[in-house]
Amino acid sequence: MRQVIARVVDGSQFLEFKAGFGVATLCGHASIGGHEIGIIGNNGPIDSAGANKAAHFILSCCQSGTPIVFLQNTTGFMVGTDAEASGIVKHGSKLIQAVTNATVPKLTIQMGGAFGAGAYAMCGRAFDPSFIFSWPTNRLAVMGGEQAAKVMTIVAEDSARARNTEPDYPKMEARASAIRASYDHESTALFATARLWDDGIIDPRDTRAVLLHCLETIALGQERTLNPSTFGTARY
Repeated sequence: MRQVIARVVDGSQFLEFKAGFGVATLCGHASIGGHEIGIIGNNGPIDSAGANKAAHFILSCCQSGTPIVFLQNTTGFMVGTDAEASGIVKHGSKLIQAVTNATVPKLTIQMGGAFGAGAYAMCGRAFDPSFIFSWPTNRLAVMGGEQAAKVMTIVAEDSARARNTEPDYPKMEARASAIRASYDHESTALFATARLWDDGIIDPRDTRAVLLHCLETIALGQERTLNPSTFGTARY
């Protein structure tokens, strides 16, 4: 992700935030076309330290009025006994509430994986970013096809043993293959954008230009004073 950032921001200058803490979650300050931004990116799953760091970073961006760019590339939140013991539920909740309540503009680029709750925590469509675009390489799903197939196989094996019967392995493998094929098809960037889950697919080489256009649009909007109507429309 640092290599991506170096090719997008002004002068490849990136001031990293807590570089040695929660290293799989990347946070820092940069600028695009003179517009100051905060960046949150992923180099893997979001662990407790990474979630804690990102939540803190979002608070600081809100205090300084700095727009935040989310660069999604995550398999989701870390799972397992160690993750639970480290407080992943608590720290992950802090990150999600920080994203939800952020008072600055949010822009999201879905680059690689956007799996599970990580897609939400990294300001997915449900968290109403000002703009959200995808690279053709993006994969958006609850989990990967292989993981989903493995979970269903384990469930089927346990169910058969609970009934004191031998698992039907050929049938289970056929079902697993169908699940993998379904996930592989329905997690593609084209499948997602066809359902308006993003604002469009962009050429990765246009990422800087797209972000700059979005930042300029946001800045122009912030300069305008709106006069919304508070009464119903009487024309038919």
